[in-house]
Amino acid sequence: MSAGWSAAKRPAWSDPGSGAAADVDKASAWVQQLGIAGVLTSALLVLSLVSLGFGAAPLGWSEVLAGLIGTGPEEHRLIVQQIRLPRVLLAWLVGGSLGMSGAALQGLLRNPLAEPGLLGISASAGLGAVLALYFGLTTLSIWSLPASAMAGALLATLLLYVLTRGGASNLTLILAGVALSSLAGALTSLALNLAPSPASVQDIVLWLLGSIADRSLADVRLVLPFVAAGLLLLLAAAPSLTLLTLGEAEATSLGVHLPRLRGLVITGSALSVGACVSVTGTIGFVGLVVPHLLRGLVGHRPGRLLLPSALGGALLVLAAELAIRLLDTPQQLMLGVVTALVGAPFFLALVLKSRRTLA
Repeated sequence: MSAGWSAAKRPAWSDPGSGAAADVDKASAWVQQLGIAGVLTSALLVLSLVSLGFGAAPLGWSEVLAGLIGTGPEEHRLIVQQIRLPRVLLAWLVGGSLGMSGAALQGLLRNPLAEPGLLGISASAGLGAVLALYFGLTTLSIWSLPASAMAGALLATLLLYVLTRGGASNLTLILAGVALSSLAGALTSLALNLAPSPASVQDIVLWLLGSIADRSLADVRLVLPFVAAGLLLLLAAAPSLTLLTLGEAEATSLGVHLPRLRGLVITGSALSVGACVSVTGTIGFVGLVVPHLLRGLVGHRPGRLLLPSALGGALLVLAAELAIRLLDTPQQLMLGVVTALVGAPFFLALVLKSRRTLA
């Protein structure tokens, strides 16, 4: 299933090489990666300023900057810091988590169709939040919703770790993820079916649709430590992911410890994606779309795709959120709906392309 993909994407760089030529190629690759990261970062900063200035009360860039540093009028400071800045920061965190997790999972499984939802982490986090809404735990504490969502992601992670710690194959990992996702989806549907009131159903449905609107800096502070820890774990797996393109046997002979690598990617994805889902709800397909758009720019090297995918994911989520505010619709669209409308056709196109390649 995955060998063909990794073999097809194994150019001359897969031979580690030696000497000055290899050093020059390595330095050139790093310069190229820094250039890609620089372009994406610049685009992200510009779009962030646009997002901070756009709204019912438009602000110029100078007014946005003054509001950020606290030198502008109090009204501008409140608009920028309390209303618009949390949206921008959550777009960075959510998009970065989904993009990097998608790239890492695709590299680990050597499957171009892999993404964070594949392992059931997002669905399990969503189930935890739905149960908190169903049982009314949100009335007891404002922290019950994110805590329940992260508990669901953690449980899914532990189950996956138990199944893979003995050296289970990637196929076992995929099947376990699909089973977890299906179970979480079924239990979520059961909660909707048995919801005690129409208001409860509405709360659950709106949360499942995914959104970064009406969030605060407290939400940002809540998820930031978990997202940071998760992304650091994924970055630690980058060198091993690149070696894994040679095949599991060759990667092992070069010093890659496969159970440790799986643990890094699974735990990193669970921490970052689970934390974001706990605050924003389910936002899909970002981890599928972004790595595919950027993979060719880094020479199909999974390890060097992680950082660009994080930046690209943040850029995509922020652009989608800004598009929602630009569209004049009777009811404001939800972010998860927009990303699904973009990602589902993209996913179908990838499936058809893979089918033609195999044929």
